[in-house]
Amino acid sequence: MNAAIQPLQLLLVSVAGWMSRRQQDVIEYLVEENRVLKEQLKGRRLRLTDDQRRRLAAKGKRIGRRALNRFATIVTPDTIMRWHRKLIAAKRTFEAKRVGRPGLMKAIKALIVRMATANSTWGYCRIQGELKGVGHQVASTTIANVLTENGIKPAPDRPSSWRTFLKAHWGQIAATDFFSTEVWTPKGLTTYYVLFLIDLKTRGAHLAGLTTNPDGAFMAQVARNLTDTVDGFFSGHRFLICERDDKFTPQFKRILTDAGTEIIQTPRQAPNCNAFAERFVLSIKSECLNRMMLFGEAGLRRAVTSFIEHYHAERPHQGIGNEVIEAKAAAGVGQVQCSERLGGLLRHYDRAA
Repeated sequence: MNAAIQPLQLLLVSVAGWMSRRQQDVIEYLVEENRVLKEQLKGRRLRLTDDQRRRLAAKGKRIGRRALNRFATIVTPDTIMRWHRKLIAAKRTFEAKRVGRPGLMKAIKALIVRMATANSTWGYCRIQGELKGVGHQVASTTIANVLTENGIKPAPDRPSSWRTFLKAHWGQIAATDFFSTEVWTPKGLTTYYVLFLIDLKTRGAHLAGLTTNPDGAFMAQVARNLTDTVDGFFSGHRFLICERDDKFTPQFKRILTDAGTEIIQTPRQAPNCNAFAERFVLSIKSECLNRMMLFGEAGLRRAVTSFIEHYHAERPHQGIGNEVIEAKAAAGVGQVQCSERLGGLLRHYDRAA
């Protein structure tokens, strides 16, 4: 019987040895393949997800550090063992039950910040009273903590927002700015600078001047025109918003100040503080100037003037409820008709009388 078992044992040993050699060949191939892929990284760190780390840690723990020293090529054995320890710690970590007062709701925090930024003179107690009026019981110390977390200063040192200032002086504020455009002249393409103003309440625009050289003399003449007692644009305006541009010369500012206009300069690199003027520039360029070839100063003046007339009498404005600045007394009842400016570049539809 022993003689019969020996051939079977020999066969099993032979098969096991062949399978071991086969597995070793596969392992050596995979190790070499990993080395080749790692060489493709050229020293860059391999970024693994948490799920990939968990999978490697689980497999690495089974084969042990000695085998990892031989076969691991992507990461070191110490790294895999560290991931394994974190995996065990995460398994045994339970969410702690919070003790004490629950945190303030996000909606109430947002409301506190909203009240403080919109009302620069409101202190903690005033905000506390307003919150009570809408059904929220909040301590003044909690309000102070919320404002501190959001970088909002206490009431005496809290600056007024641009929105509050604009609304308080809506009908007395104008804004001004330059925009440039290229015009064909006998000297070739020439850059022209167009200076305009806009009334913030009505959205009405005014062409103050255009030139290739906005120097001190040009700006001084513009200032005198704007402050003319008979037909100057600044009749009824007390504030002018402008950027910190060197084109707005000291003489220009002095003439306006002497006439009773207060100059408000926007912060540097903050176009949103002069948003109404910026929006007008976008409108006139996208709807008119960028779609034309302009020849000479007269052609530029005609295009800008035609657009402003269209802007006032025909174009609806979303900022004032899609109304027209200079609306007609009554709409017609006839057929729908189309009126054109600049050869059809600017169109308007209305009903015939």
